[in-house]
Amino acid sequence: MKNHETTLILVKPDAVEEGLTGEVLHRLEKNGLKILNCRMLRLDGPLLKEHYAHLAHLPFFPEIEKFMSSGPVVAAALAGENAIAKVRDLLGPTDSTKAPKGTIRGDLGKDKMHNVLHASDSAETAQAELRRFFGSTDPKV
Repeated sequence: MKNHETTLILVKPDAVEEGLTGEVLHRLEKNGLKILNCRMLRLDGPLLKEHYAHLAHLPFFPEIEKFMSSGPVVAAALAGENAIAKVRDLLGPTDSTKAPKGTIRGDLGKDKMHNVLHASDSAETAQAELRRFFGSTDPKV
């Protein structure tokens, strides 16, 4: 493969609660992405502050922290050609109300926070997030 990458997604608590994890993973797999590893976990304050360090100083961070710790998330390491861009294209824009139908957020999301998934936005971010959630940048089971 030309640009084989590994990336991370987090199925957010509301999507897990609504039973959307299987639908999300199915959509990603049918578009050529391979699940290398997957785990369910609850995010706590220190992990959320690390994961959202770029937002932790902003006034709306407590709302993000409350939402992301409200239930379990599913972390998945996905691999494929141009995986980072492919996942983000399949997701659609962050604000689900502006995401086109046919995208994951456009079909399953509700708004800017309740938008089904977090996805790595660059190779550098993916490496850091894979280490954070799987202890390695090569998270094969």
